[in-house]
Amino acid sequence: MDRVLLKLSGEALAGSAKKGLDNETVRKVARQVKEITDAGIRVGIVIGGGNFWRGDEHEAEIERTKGDQIGMLATVMNCIYVSEVFRGEGIGTEICTPFAIGAFTHLYSKDFAMKALSEGKVVFFAGGTGHPYFSTDTATVLRALEIEADTILMAKSIDGVYDKDPAKYADAKRFDRITIDEVVKKELGVIDAAAAVMVKENHMPLFVFDLNAENAIAMAAKGLAVGTEVVPD
Repeated sequence: MDRVLLKLSGEALAGSAKKGLDNETVRKVARQVKEITDAGIRVGIVIGGGNFWRGDEHEAEIERTKGDQIGMLATVMNCIYVSEVFRGEGIGTEICTPFAIGAFTHLYSKDFAMKALSEGKVVFFAGGTGHPYFSTDTATVLRALEIEADTILMAKSIDGVYDKDPAKYADAKRFDRITIDEVVKKELGVIDAAAAVMVKENHMPLFVFDLNAENAIAMAAKGLAVGTEVVPD
């Protein structure tokens, strides 16, 4: 595996508080990413914004377009913070957004991202796609395709894909392997429908695993983590 797109759940980075960012959790992520970049794997990262903002919780008072814009800015805050923690661990980083934010980030282009990756830097893709009605799931698959990633690693607060919510049902069963068609048909909520179509049409594999498991990111990059492989066919 030469190049991966790591999708981090904002809620998972918040730790037990479920809001904001937990510094020790982020540092653990940074150390694992350093391990795999030191091994020569190039890493792009997308971070969700749910630890700061969830539009569905405010849909009664905030118009959808504005709510999505707030969500995009939440992902930018996450990426700036996590990027600085990475730098503190000795990892070179760049942050790209699909819209200009002064000197805070670089305006996204594939050429810039690929150059930074080739230099061994971790590239954060913040701000989603830059458009409302598209989730960070869609941004994740889009950027993975653009940087020609070998796979998408989806780090969540749960250790894979289940047939039903394991927090509610004791008999929930985890899939070791499942197709993207089954994910959509069974409405398992791994990624949204638009992202699922892109996964299928472009044959992009992804792996879902628990961020909080011991050394989970490094293990996932080596194909050794416990989780669920979601295949496009």
